[in-house]
Amino acid sequence: MITGVIIEEMVWRFIFILVLSVISLAGLSSVALAQNQEGRLITLYDRGVTRVFLSNEKTIGDALKAQDIELDARDTVEPSVDEEMVASDYQVNIYRARPVVVVDGAVRVKTISPYQTAQQIAKDVDITIYDEDLTTLKPMTDFVTDGAGLELTIIRARSIVLDLYGKKTEIRTHGATVGDMLKEKGITLGDKGRVSVSQETPITQGMEVRVWREGVQTVAIDQEIPVSNQIVYDVDRPIGYRAVQVQGVPGIRSITYQVEIKDGAEVSRVEIANIVTRNATEQTEVIGLRNDGGGLTQSKGAQYFTDSKGISHRETYYDLNMSVVMRSCGQGGRYSVRPDGAKVDAQGYIIIAANYSNYPKCSLVETSLGTGKVYDTGGFAERHPYGFDLATDWSRADGI
Repeated sequence: MITGVIIEEMVWRFIFILVLSVISLAGLSSVALAQNQEGRLITLYDRGVTRVFLSNEKTIGDALKAQDIELDARDTVEPSVDEEMVASDYQVNIYRARPVVVVDGAVRVKTISPYQTAQQIAKDVDITIYDEDLTTLKPMTDFVTDGAGLELTIIRARSIVLDLYGKKTEIRTHGATVGDMLKEKGITLGDKGRVSVSQETPITQGMEVRVWREGVQTVAIDQEIPVSNQIVYDVDRPIGYRAVQVQGVPGIRSITYQVEIKDGAEVSRVEIANIVTRNATEQTEVIGLRNDGGGLTQSKGAQYFTDSKGISHRETYYDLNMSVVMRSCGQGGRYSVRPDGAKVDAQGYIIIAANYSNYPKCSLVETSLGTGKVYDTGGFAERHPYGFDLATDWSRADGI
């Protein structure tokens, strides 16, 4: 027999479930309605306020203009106002120009700047910040004189001329004394090393310090420090798209060796100094990943791809640990897996196995998934001399 209390409890449970169902359906209807509306979804961040709207305009700038969003000539927008909209949604930041005071020793420069980093702000007012310089960026405290904004303070490293074993180089240091400078730069004198001034001598702007070694020869060689790559994968850009967003600049490393000569021939060479005279800057590249159907996939298994020269390539894929083959071409055994499962080297090139006679190791090739580089070969290369085997993580999906 069911009591009245139990019946009442069952009724309330039914009503509760019914209300939840109505709420869920309403939410799904709202999502579906939003999805059916035309336009690209723009999420705008402007001075701490978030705004969301749909736009059918061609560029970011056109979309902002259509929403009556005013921009000052000094404001900065990321992505750029000139960027053509190809994705379904965008996160847009407006960095409003505000007062900034740059304090560089005795020099004070007032400006209006939208930039967020010390390097960008300084560059905007034609002030150079070197790698060794220190910077602080903080809110202004003197609102009466400077107004509300930021204060950038630059603490300069002293510039001196270092004659290191016969090679003169302008360097910058925060060392208080010559000895501090030598330690900072990793210069070890040893028993036969000499310095033109006492190591207790205070560092002064523009001074010259000479370092040499008694009774032996020294050789100084400059080596280029390669640019490191940051790869940004964009699923809204088509496969084959590759563009440099930020250009990197190689650095310079000065290496000094102690050389022993016997009977006119070099018999030993020992590194005695190694200093970086210019740091490398990172390069950012954007690579498209949108597969419009022409790219190789795991479900296809194999296909034929015709490159820009009209050559047809049979494409297949394989999934092996690539650390051994990646010891070549300056990769040091390192590689990674990009979001679509293709294995790539440090520069973002797909790892390819091919016929070495037609495609030498380390050469770049066109594939249906973008530019690849040849690191490997296999038995298939005899049967398909123009074929490519693309390294992927599709079979094991273990990230290796």
